[in-house]
Amino acid sequence: MIKVNGITLKTPTSFSWGLEDITAADSGRTENAVMHKNRIAQKRKLSLSWNNPTREETASILQAFNPEYLTLTYPDAMSGTDLTGIFYVNDRTAPVKIWSIDNKRYSSVSFDLIER
Repeated sequence: MIKVNGITLKTPTSFSWGLEDITAADSGRTENAVMHKNRIAQKRKLSLSWNNPTREETASILQAFNPEYLTLTYPDAMSGTDLTGIFYVNDRTAPVKIWSIDNKRYSSVSFDLIER
């Protein structure tokens, strides 16, 4: 489903596509209450999550998304095709589910990717 820097990764359990409007600094409502949005760009925001990954899978996912900027190929909801773009990763979380001698698992690994 997704490739990071040309490498195919395990398909995420959850993949959510979003589109954010970037507005100019002078955007806002005027005294007559009319909104002047002044959109200057749109950027994709992708939310990814993997449920119940092993210790090794968690490390592999986090390492793949560790560069400051990365090239991501993903299914784009708006274009209806796979697109490739430059993204950066927001805060990452990986809460522990169980940590015993024979079973070390995280409940999930999740983060947002934002188009540069």
